[in-house]
Amino acid sequence: MTSPIGFRLLNSEGDLLRHGWGGETKPRLWRYNQHYFDDLNAYAAEDRRQWHSDLLGQWVTDNPPASGVGWESYPTSLRIVNWVKWALANNALSDEVIHSLAVQSRWLRKRLEWHLLGNHLFANAKALVFAGLFFSGEEADAWLRTGVEILHEQLPEQVLDDGAQFELSPMYHALALEDLLDLVNVTRAYGRDNLAREFASRISAMLKWLLGMSHPDGDVAFFNDAAIGIAPGNAELLRYAQDLGFNLEPPADGITYHVQSGYLRMALGPAVVVADLARIGPDYLPGHAHADTLSFELSLYGKRFVVNSGTSVYGTGPERQRQRGTAAHSTLVVDDEDSSEVWSGFRVGRRAKPFDVAAYEDGTNLIAHGAHDGYTHLPGSPVHRRRWRLSEDRLFVEDTVEGFGAHQLEAYFHLGPGICTVAETANGIVELRDINSGHQATFSAEGGTVEVMPSSWHPEFGLSVATKVIRVSAEVSLPHTLRCELAWSAQ
Repeated sequence: MTSPIGFRLLNSEGDLLRHGWGGETKPRLWRYNQHYFDDLNAYAAEDRRQWHSDLLGQWVTDNPPASGVGWESYPTSLRIVNWVKWALANNALSDEVIHSLAVQSRWLRKRLEWHLLGNHLFANAKALVFAGLFFSGEEADAWLRTGVEILHEQLPEQVLDDGAQFELSPMYHALALEDLLDLVNVTRAYGRDNLAREFASRISAMLKWLLGMSHPDGDVAFFNDAAIGIAPGNAELLRYAQDLGFNLEPPADGITYHVQSGYLRMALGPAVVVADLARIGPDYLPGHAHADTLSFELSLYGKRFVVNSGTSVYGTGPERQRQRGTAAHSTLVVDDEDSSEVWSGFRVGRRAKPFDVAAYEDGTNLIAHGAHDGYTHLPGSPVHRRRWRLSEDRLFVEDTVEGFGAHQLEAYFHLGPGICTVAETANGIVELRDINSGHQATFSAEGGTVEVMPSSWHPEFGLSVATKVIRVSAEVSLPHTLRCELAWSAQ
């Protein structure tokens, strides 16, 4: 909150006087965030306690039951949790707010999002657990039972054996980790130790996966729908986990392969590579998927050097479509097609399936490779194979496209913020520099033409940062291989 009636949500300002609680003056996702009441439990929330108390009462007055976007099941779920948390932090809820909280819980139990499943259903169940513990009586007991039954069923489904949240978005993984930490916290507070142990059973693996899928800067890598500032940051989640007694293991050097989810981390010297050798997500729930198979991100000396596009918009429209498309990621495009058929805002048709995945050490090198079938519907049945070889001072990326006939190949290497082009030589070598640290690198390629083009990076919702992308392109008859090398030095 920026004032008693003002909000900054998704990097966009608004207030109740001009925008109210609903309507088309703000996008739907902004409206959802407006109704979450996350600020009740945000940093320095105690300084805004009177604002919060007044806003709770105003929400009850302005949003009668079943009226408007705020009564949809997902924002209702997040709001119930935030109101209960606020009350448990020794803040007084008025009789009107308590009555509304009970009505919202009753409403939610009859409108669980079984049609959406995934993180939506999980949030519904979490809210019922919070409400069932906060209130007492037969109805509250029923809310608690329903929430626990859903979580008992969904935990093994939604958290894979390697700890990944099954929608395979590091951002949604962090949100799911916060959910489980909250559930452990609240069930312990109410003396439900058996429930707390069940919820705690997945947390160590989830912490390990989160750290493995994060850059040295402390934030997550961008695969599928992912951005900074939606889930709590890593530092906050790790502090919360430590406060609840969980041990943390930082990711080790070398290779960390998350087998069930399909993501890979290679760390050697100043370099960290995070690579996508994964399916796009659950077959029945691909709404947060991008066409990013065999993409990767690279940090050098603690700074993001090669990136994927990130996510700044939801809904439908050309920018959402572009950000989900293959060309917005550091991977290879065949014939200007997406590797998976992303469409509308949250739909996927034909999906790329990875195969021949392996990772191993070879002397002083870390090596990983994989292939996918996302282009086999095209004439000549192209198959994309990618191989990474990481050493102390360079990364080789080799893209081989098998198949037949003439095709256009384009390998994209999106550069992180602050990575500038120093020079582009006639023989296709690109000199790069981190404008903040002065660290330098060179990019070169064989088998294609090297170009540096304008691009954009989207680290947060509502935010676009101007960047550059290196494109290596070739119009060839298959099979063909593009060989690219990124070499670096400390000076």
